[in-house]
Amino acid sequence: MRKSLSLEKVISIDMKFELEVIAFDVESCHLAEENGADRIELCANPHEGGTTPSFGMMKAARKSTSLPVFPIIRPRGGDFLYSDKEYEAIKDDIKSSQDAGCDGVVIGILTKDGDIDLERCQALVEMAGTQEVTFHRAFDRVKNPEISLEQIIAIGCKRILTSGLCSTAIEGKTLLKKLIDQANERIIIMPGSGIRSENIISLAIDTGARAFHSSARTLRKSQMAYFNPRMNESLEQVSLDGEEVSRLRQNLNDYFNKKS
Repeated sequence: MRKSLSLEKVISIDMKFELEVIAFDVESCHLAEENGADRIELCANPHEGGTTPSFGMMKAARKSTSLPVFPIIRPRGGDFLYSDKEYEAIKDDIKSSQDAGCDGVVIGILTKDGDIDLERCQALVEMAGTQEVTFHRAFDRVKNPEISLEQIIAIGCKRILTSGLCSTAIEGKTLLKKLIDQANERIIIMPGSGIRSENIISLAIDTGARAFHSSARTLRKSQMAYFNPRMNESLEQVSLDGEEVSRLRQNLNDYFNKKS
């Protein structure tokens, strides 16, 4: 059980800029903590935009770091319109995340018309219980972001991960600022997609965001000594660039100290 924090410490944490990074492997969890990240979004299948990690991966990640671990609960790549069977799998995966000791989950379900599936999402938030819930980039496929924002607040999500309905957060910065202003601290709007150390401060200035999400990804070469020459495929692994995480953290700290 985590120790309670003093009021002074809580205020300090609440005021600083928050950095979430993605972990696609266990080693990335260690690198995230070592280099100053605040939270981990745990994912499988980077080439599909991230899907639910296995129960074993959730447990291994939880054991490897003291940072909050939030697995994405997404049964497949593609859209966010799920069948009844897929919805049952989503509920089972939330239960698995709780059994693994994860601090939160990352969810998102839409209707075929581009609205938030309120009934299902509300049920998932209730099922998560004491876990924090982030609404993921399914938000970037909604028809009306202003209405969707209010609905996500109403069902009890803690934050929204969004690129401002564009391919990257830099492209979507105008809407991101509008969403942050509309949210008025009732929910955390966390820009993500294409965020790197060289653009994170300009995004903070342009949007007023105080929480950011970065994949900080790199390709790690296989450590195999033998490679079958008849297999024409790469065995590179998507992982976390610890040095890039450190640069992201340092830039945010420098900007925070400059503003203070």
